[in-house]
Amino acid sequence: MKIFKRLLLTLCLIFLVLILFIPLSIFVDSLLGRNRVEALTNTTITGINNTPDVRAYVTRPQGDGPFPTVIMIHEFYGVNERLISKAGLLAEEGYLVIVPDTFRGSTTAWIPRAIYQVINTKQEDVNADLDSVYAWLESQPDVDINRVGIVGFCYGGRVSLLYSLHNPNMAATVIFYGSSETDPEVLKNLSGPVLGIFGGADASIPLEEVTALENGLEQAGIPHQISIYEGQPHAFLVDADGIKAGGAQAEAWNEMLLFLDENLKSKSFSPKKNSFAYNAPFPWDYYMMLVFEHAFGSASHH
Repeated sequence: MKIFKRLLLTLCLIFLVLILFIPLSIFVDSLLGRNRVEALTNTTITGINNTPDVRAYVTRPQGDGPFPTVIMIHEFYGVNERLISKAGLLAEEGYLVIVPDTFRGSTTAWIPRAIYQVINTKQEDVNADLDSVYAWLESQPDVDINRVGIVGFCYGGRVSLLYSLHNPNMAATVIFYGSSETDPEVLKNLSGPVLGIFGGADASIPLEEVTALENGLEQAGIPHQISIYEGQPHAFLVDADGIKAGGAQAEAWNEMLLFLDENLKSKSFSPKKNSFAYNAPFPWDYYMMLVFEHAFGSASHH
């Protein structure tokens, strides 16, 4: 009986320590990283409609333009060096790339804070900030505003799809292993084609959900291309160095380049639909599995 009581007391103490440690660690990380976004970005975009200014990293290809343009959305960690390396690599292909901070000054490498960032970020605020980004792009002489697409990774993959539903001016949408909407009645409001790239070993996005996305796009009449990279984990497209090294990262990157070349470089875009007001439910199950994937599962190597 005494052993059972000691074991129960030990478990309670461990639970209490975790309850105290996680919020404290989030707070400490926020203090230590308060200037990270400022250091990683190079542009301040004025907020429209009384919204805050948006920090962003902008990289341009050589030449005068106007260029096809890609809005690139970060993972649930926030803006970081790995994403910026991918933006630079895409700019080498002739695209102007903008990487906005959708967490309004927050970025981290600490999983508990990453989840905290997502939970405390409303999609309507993200849409408002991206509206400011799009308005800024309209004012840039080297941007071809009729050839603007959006690409996102993980959290950013979902954001990309939801923003394309919100803003009918998105000429193309690329989802890298992001939780997706699958209802054809929702998806039919997209204006442009969709590319979805997923890892076959990604437990955070079951293959049934990928199939449901593909079926939903098919029923909605939206041009699409869905690819599953067998054996690849969540977040398998790591950075520019990984892409240059070849393998699945290079294959997925090149698939995206072909898609963007066809839908942004090769033709202009005329939106056919009005803005769609959609209140997307928060995908709790996806983010719970995402924590496991990054901490212990297939994405824990990043």
